[in-house]
Amino acid sequence: MVDNLAGMKDRPAGVDERALRDALEKWGIGAVSLEYAPVGFGDYHWIAADTDGPRWFVTVADLTQKDQAGDGESALRRAMDTAVALRAQGLDFVVAPLAAAGGETLQLLGPRHAVSVFPLVSGRPGEFGDRLAASERRRIVEMLAELHRSTPPPSTPVRPLRIPMRGRLEEAIEASGGVWRGGPYAEPTRALVADSAGRLRERLAEFDRRVDEASGADLVVTHGEPHPGNVVMVEGGPVLVDWDTVGLAPPERDLWLVADGPDDLARYAELTGRRPDPEVMELFRLRWAIEDVALYVEDLRSPHELSADTREAWEALTGTVRELTAPASNS
Repeated sequence: MVDNLAGMKDRPAGVDERALRDALEKWGIGAVSLEYAPVGFGDYHWIAADTDGPRWFVTVADLTQKDQAGDGESALRRAMDTAVALRAQGLDFVVAPLAAAGGETLQLLGPRHAVSVFPLVSGRPGEFGDRLAASERRRIVEMLAELHRSTPPPSTPVRPLRIPMRGRLEEAIEASGGVWRGGPYAEPTRALVADSAGRLRERLAEFDRRVDEASGADLVVTHGEPHPGNVVMVEGGPVLVDWDTVGLAPPERDLWLVADGPDDLARYAELTGRRPDPEVMELFRLRWAIEDVALYVEDLRSPHELSADTREAWEALTGTVRELTAPASNS
């Protein structure tokens, strides 16, 4: 991953750093320093340094957040194995996890968490929402074209168009007439959902229509989240981090986050022979927003405390709901 990290993140409950140090020994790392890195949103990160100078980026994942079907360990292991296989194909922009003793890409850290270790990449990391220069976008589009042309490793999971948390969001909409007691943001979240219920149902219906229209699209290996926050500019060009969302899907799953105008799409078509479909790109834009709302609402309905994480979740939820429920443009 990257050095020069910045961000805000609560430390994970139930993760003992002594147990984490023990787990790192599976990689042959006798860490003399383990510095918590409050960066990103979702997983937890540390910078580990050994006695002879090397440093690593250590990620602890909450397995309950990796697969709504209930097998987060298998889902994460398949994703990490896929990243390793892609790099072995010669895709040097894939920042893949390092193999532990026995060749495994992750080790369990109790019943809920798993640890992976990555090389610490020195470069210029971006942030979600950054505006990229045209030259930077072009290089990332070229990188995605190479990824999409790659041979899918056997471990590559299929990423369905439909949203696993869709049912939970519909339940929350139906329950928004009651009282939510999960924590300090539960009632504000309920009121927000209740006020937006009609428009949220409309966007869900629009999503279903778009999914039906896009069914049958060709599938390629996609990263899933190639936004600027997962791109690091290094001396040789951009590299991609955070491969836990890798999977087979239409290429528009990646492109909507990067391509900005006809020049980007034309370059992608030139390299792959496939012209991206703007309607499918819009489907994935809508899917991203709905999934974010579903996840944030579920978290803030559930028992929680006032913290940096829940405050950030509330702010992200309100902003996403505002964009998602804005009146449709007539232009």
